[in-house]
Order: sequence, then structure tokens, then C-alpha cells
Amino acid sequence: MKYALNHSGNELKDMLFWMCKYLRYKATTLSNRLVQDRDIFQCELENLACKINDKNDLEKSIKRLRNIGLIGINTYAKPLLALLEFLEKKSDFRLIDIDDELLSDFLAIHTSTLSMQSRKNYRMALLNFFKYIDENQDDKNAHIFGIKLEINSLKTLKSKLPAYLKEDEIKAFLSALETFPFSPSLRARDMLIILLIIHTGARVSEILFLERKHFIIEGDLCLLHIVGKGGKSRSVAVLKEIIIEPLKAWLLIRNQFKDIKNDLLFCNQKGRALSQAYVYRNIESILLYAGIKKPKMGAHLLRHSFATLLYQKHKDLILVQESLGHADLNTSRIYTHFNKDQLKITASLIPSVDKDNSK
Repeated sequence: MKYALNHSGNELKDMLFWMCKYLRYKATTLSNRLVQDRDIFQCELENLACKINDKNDLEKSIKRLRNIGLIGINTYAKPLLALLEFLEKKSDFRLIDIDDELLSDFLAIHTSTLSMQSRKNYRMALLNFFKYIDENQDDKNAHIFGIKLEINSLKTLKSKLPAYLKEDEIKAFLSALETFPFSPSLRARDMLIILLIIHTGARVSEILFLERKHFIIEGDLCLLHIVGKGGKSRSVAVLKEIIIEPLKAWLLIRNQFKDIKNDLLFCNQKGRALSQAYVYRNIESILLYAGIKKPKMGAHLLRHSFATLLYQKHKDLILVQESLGHADLNTSRIYTHFNKDQLKITASLIPSVDKDNSK
């Protein structure tokens, strides 16, 4: 169905209308493999269709979608919510006044402190959003935005090398994990999540949506069947002795929960998946508790640390790619930058001057 660009008589309400339509479209086209509660999913699709009245309603709807497993929606929602807040401050705002210049101003103001990848995500979300409006307007009164956002710095600048923990810092982190003051009733669960991330290099989302049937103990190993980005599967392993005690303790607690309708290994008392933000906060707190400070303090730091140490120990890029579930080997190449042996070769390439014979 096609819609008029302006139909409510209120420019901000019209913008909110288009954002809801677009985010509803994204919710139905993103992978919903991890969605655990179909009833909530259906309810939020209905809300996005006609029941969102303001920015707060939209934020709550997006949060509920994330909480049931539609994690990717935030990549598109967060930039649009920030744009809506930006436009609310313009007293003379009109939809037809939106152009590349205005959106470039928005990106310059709201993404200056973000990582390069986040800035690229903002640009991508804006391009997709206005393309959606262009393609879904009533042809009789269509206003084609034709947004390009040709920002060279966003298209060509490479991301920084990832932060990671050195081997002694990993030991300090694991030591702090043992004594960190978790909530007693959640200690086993939260420790187990973090141990699996740092010992396998898995993404937070991959661990949080791991099902019990995909967690198998064979001999001295615990095998995890991971379903990663794009539905790609891989197997990873961790030594049984490392995680067996928190695993037993957590399963005793989990088995006491009633009316759980899914097979998630990790969940809250209502059987719902934990949020990534919850795990990130725990990891940041433990890092600070261990006296470790890095530019990025979240769970991805542990993934980068695992990958960096794996490459340093074995110099096998294919092993890194398969362990991390990278679709493209080039994604794994970033960890070759931490190979001190290779760096030493390049550092000693040019011969030094013999000081005794240089006089």
C-alpha cells in the first residue's frame, strides 16, 4: 500500500508514521530465527502498524522486539530515533525540507563520538529509510528525496584495530571473575555466560540464544553447536573442567523455573532471553574490578582477545575464521596485525649503521 508523504497535518507525526512503517518492514524482513515469543512479535507488528503515538511508544516497541530476539532491529531503529529527536528541536521543520545537507548536519552532530562502524551504520540506516519513503509514497503527490549522503570519510576510512586483552590481562580478568560479587542467585548463570564467551570467542547473541540441545558433553569437552550470522552453523568447544561447576549449579536453578516454553540454556525466571546490554554491563564491571581499562569494555573485547591469542599461538588464519564464524577470510585478517613475530621481521628489515665503523 502507498501513502501520502503528509497526511496528518503534523510534520513530526508524519515522520513518526514513516519510521513506524519502515521499522515494521525491517522487522518482517530481518532474520527472525532467534525470536522466542511469537505472540509478542505479532503484537509489536500490530503496534508499529497503527498504535504508536510518540517517540517513547516507538522506543518501547523496539525494546520489546530486541528482548524477544530480533536483535538486528536496533541497527535501523537507533539512528531513526536519534534523527527524530534532532528534528523535534527544529521549530520550522517540514518533511520536504529534508535533504543531504540537513542529514549531513545530523550525522556530524550525533555520530562524532561513535566508532567508524557505528557511523557507517547510521548512514546506511538513513539511506535505506529515505529510499523506503521514496518507493512507498502515493504516486500522485510523491516527493522524491533521492538522498545520497556521499560522505567520503564514511565510505573510505577504515575502522580502528580492535582492543583486546593481553595474556596476562586475560588471567587477571579470569581471576577477578572468580571473586566478583555477583548476585548469589545469578552467579552461576552469569559466570557461565562469560566463561563461554572468552573460551570460545562466540558472539554474545550466539551464547544467549544457545539451546540446551546444542550443548553436549563428550568426554573432557563441552561441544557447542553455534548458529551465527546469516544462519551459518559452526561447532566450538571448551574444556569440561572449566565450566562444569557453574553449569551444574545453573541447571539446578533453571530446572526450578516453571512454565518455560523454550529450550534456551540461559534465561530469566520467565524463560525469556537475557539482553546483550545485561552481559555487557557485567563484563565491564568485572574488567574495572580487575583494574583493566580499554577503549572498548564490552563483550566483544573478549571475542577479540580470544581471536588475537588464537592467532598468536597458532598463526593459522583459517582456524581463526572457522572458530569465530567469519564468512570472509578478510574479516579475520585483522588479527594478523597483532603478530609480533611478523612485526619483528619488518622492524629489522633495514640494516643498522655500524657505529664503530661510521666514524
